[in-house]
Amino acid sequence: MPENTPNSQTQPTPPREPHGRLFLRFLRFGALAWGGPVAQIAMIRQELVEEERWVSRERFNRVLAVYQALPGPEAHELCVYFGMVAGGRIGGLLAGLGFMLPGFVLMLALSWFYVTYGIASPLFAAVFYGCKPAVAAVIVRAVQRIGGHALVDPWLWGIAVGAGIAGMAGVHFLVTLPLAGAAYVLVRRGSAAPLRTFLVLPLALAAQSAYYLHPSLPALFGYGLRSGLLTFGGAYTVIPFLQHDAVVTGGWMTNAQFLDGLALSGIIPAPLIIFSTFVGFLGGGLPGGAAITAGIFLPSFAFTLIGQGYIERLVENRGVHAFLDGIAAGVVGLIAFTALGLFREAVTDLPGAVIFALALAASYLWKAKGAVAAVMLGAGVLGWLIS
Repeated sequence: MPENTPNSQTQPTPPREPHGRLFLRFLRFGALAWGGPVAQIAMIRQELVEEERWVSRERFNRVLAVYQALPGPEAHELCVYFGMVAGGRIGGLLAGLGFMLPGFVLMLALSWFYVTYGIASPLFAAVFYGCKPAVAAVIVRAVQRIGGHALVDPWLWGIAVGAGIAGMAGVHFLVTLPLAGAAYVLVRRGSAAPLRTFLVLPLALAAQSAYYLHPSLPALFGYGLRSGLLTFGGAYTVIPFLQHDAVVTGGWMTNAQFLDGLALSGIIPAPLIIFSTFVGFLGGGLPGGAAITAGIFLPSFAFTLIGQGYIERLVENRGVHAFLDGIAAGVVGLIAFTALGLFREAVTDLPGAVIFALALAASYLWKAKGAVAAVMLGAGVLGWLIS
């Protein structure tokens, strides 16, 4: 077998690793997954591309571009891809499971502790008092960062505004987002009338939603699957979907509890999307946490294991690009609307406003891998000191 070293002149050749060793490798990646998707992708790239040369840099960049155009957490999808490269479909499955397992177990444990002790504990109340404004700040920063990449022309800005208005009017996101994508496809083809229709649609529609305080396990799996299929542009884009299902229409959580779950996900080594486990746990205990997590990660496995080549060809279609661009703009508007509601819940007094401002400044100025976790921990300490 060719020697895979950075200085090797041969073409990159992925190893055929035993499945057990492959699982342990990606389990280690999962245990070190601090700092969000950028840090996680950099860690995977450094070891598997730069040091061990499983694939070429050009191939890695192309694969990453495909996953950035698809829903789901890119870092997890890359793990599934590399696992399949080295161990076939079973290897891809094991690599994906290994990467998500540490965060899943930690979030389940924290969710149990939160439900059992956290609500009644003065210490936990003080810590979460500080963490909630920090979560709002991190989401505001994410809106700006995602919007900067997604809203590249006035039409997309208009779609984002329309989606935000739709959220305020109670229009279900499953109505808003396909219309956003279709509107931008038609705009790119030279017709602005569909966009004008999209912008006034929220004023004419009102979503009728059933309240389900005790969601079933199939329902929780379905909410996770739907959210996983709509997670364009990073894990932060899943926030409005789960918040709508769990808080707005489901009613099995409050906005305060939703913020607590986001805060917990920010201090553990895992993709941010693992906060879905917390949402499912509050809806259905341990089985509920497992069901919603399985649903939300299923697309990440399926896109690679079922047909990476077909997906690469699909995302090269310009019509698909325009549709995804329109959806991404709509998601930005929904995140902004959700962020506004979470801000109102999190920042209720002057100390909370100060913590929010400090966390927001840190989010802009601090680029270290563990910045989000450090901001959450620092805000928790401040909340404890203030209380």
